[in-house]
Amino acid sequence: MNDMTPITTTLKDWETDQEVRWCPGCGDYAILKAVQRTLPQLGCDPKNTVFVSGIGCSSRFPYYIESYGFHTIHGRAPAVATGIKLANPELDIWLVTGDGDGLSIGGNHMMHVLRRNVNMQIMLFNNEIYGLTKGQASPTSREGTRSPSTPLGSYDHPAKPAAFALGSGARFVARGFDVSKKLPEVLIAAHAHKGAAFIEIFQNCIVYNKDVFDDFAAPKGAEDRQLWLEDGEPMLFAGGTKGLALDTVNLALAVVDVTDRDWQAAGVVVHDVRNRSLAHMLVEMPFGPFPMALGVLYDHPRPTYEDAVIAERAQASEGKQPDLAKLLGTGQTWTVDAAGEPV
Repeated sequence: MNDMTPITTTLKDWETDQEVRWCPGCGDYAILKAVQRTLPQLGCDPKNTVFVSGIGCSSRFPYYIESYGFHTIHGRAPAVATGIKLANPELDIWLVTGDGDGLSIGGNHMMHVLRRNVNMQIMLFNNEIYGLTKGQASPTSREGTRSPSTPLGSYDHPAKPAAFALGSGARFVARGFDVSKKLPEVLIAAHAHKGAAFIEIFQNCIVYNKDVFDDFAAPKGAEDRQLWLEDGEPMLFAGGTKGLALDTVNLALAVVDVTDRDWQAAGVVVHDVRNRSLAHMLVEMPFGPFPMALGVLYDHPRPTYEDAVIAERAQASEGKQPDLAKLLGTGQTWTVDAAGEPV
């Protein structure tokens, strides 16, 4: 988040004249509208906002947001976004990437923008497939996924984006999904965090990986398998009939039944967004035996990278006057005569 004077805009102010071109039914449409509806709530200014993307279906995003934007190269969006932030720290940066762009060729760049804690919002659209290049298995594809690159089923163990972010030193990690009405709440929380805010957004690829998240993200009937986390609130799901308690023997979370809404008697854990160990347990929960943990998993700010760079620049230049001629003449210099010989 940047310290800025909020302005009044509407959804229309954030729509461009470009035809939105994703496959009919793609989850990216829902994410785009969620972002366009959220930006006015945040008081963002299109003239002070930059969307940066890499390569992939999600990376068409800058074309459809009426702000500044960079559609960069495969996996390098974090590096470009870091450069923009250092050049003008007042800009509000939104980085848009996918599971392939951000965790395969761009995994190293993603790791460094997170560990450095550059102040920006990072939205990683996870559809567990390479949608743009015709459906090959991606770093997040599940074991057994059949695709053009894994016709007999993938044998790779999939990467977990939220776990990757935590392991890279991210200070804000959250999850949502494309059609969720609560996605704007997650985006608002990410924007309020000063530092690198990482949001994994489960996104339905209607062509190559259709309905892969329906077990917890279907428009109807999947609510009981969602755990929406709120700081200071008990971890309850399934209409409050189940919750998560701490298994002190295995130092892990366990599902418990809650009777008569007495969650305290059941030992249900209260969510604490500043508890990094708890966040690790939440992202490592296997879906099926456990619900899908959604919302803000971890939020514990620390000083940002650009603040440290600015402070270093100020210290290095303190008491000095800019003098280009003096700088060029510093050290060993030579004057060359007409014959080309040093004097």
